[in-house]
Amino acid sequence: MPRPLPLTEHCADPLARAEHVCLGVSPFNSHFTVERIADLARWAMSAFRGFHFFVPDGPSAFTLEALGYDPVRAAQKAQRQGNYTRNKIVRALQQVCPSDPHTLILDASALEADNAYLGLLSEAHHRFATDPEFAEQCLGATGWVLDRRLPEGEHPTRDQLRSAVRYFLAELPMFVGTVAVAGVESSVFAYHQRVDFLERLYRGELSWRPLPGQGFVVLEQAVPEPVE
Repeated sequence: MPRPLPLTEHCADPLARAEHVCLGVSPFNSHFTVERIADLARWAMSAFRGFHFFVPDGPSAFTLEALGYDPVRAAQKAQRQGNYTRNKIVRALQQVCPSDPHTLILDASALEADNAYLGLLSEAHHRFATDPEFAEQCLGATGWVLDRRLPEGEHPTRDQLRSAVRYFLAELPMFVGTVAVAGVESSVFAYHQRVDFLERLYRGELSWRPLPGQGFVVLEQAVPEPVE
């Protein structure tokens, strides 16, 4: 089972309240096997009253465009990978959860009709366009994403960052306000990696702050106890 670590002190209370967790699953990331997703679901069911999986499938096309794909091919590739990722989540949930798996997945098709998400997405784009410091922080986080997709020794150009940042902006509503999207009073977003932008966000160092009751946890894989 994973071990959740609050990203900042601010995140400890939403974790302790254990009302809801949103588990991020990145397309194109081999970390998320069916077995690991099933393990995440078991943990979520045992530790929280409710949970969802978040899959930024549609927005992953923006990353592909920044890497050189034309928009049509990028959208097609993102859709194929999104279908593959959703199928893994469905298979994992069918192993451990009696609920309809599709109701537990927040992907592009679910969120494009969610007014809370769309409002937060609009706010993300507005702040990116009007707040230079916030925009630079978003571009920095986008560089962290792109660096892992480029050949060793290459770094993203400014144009690539401005293209790919649309992916990060599409994720931001979930980091800032899963509570609103899921309609709960408290929630933690859970992922297995730290991102400097999110640490600054949850320490209150950026112009945009998480909604009340929103937290973030870093998932560390628990080390099995040694057999004596």
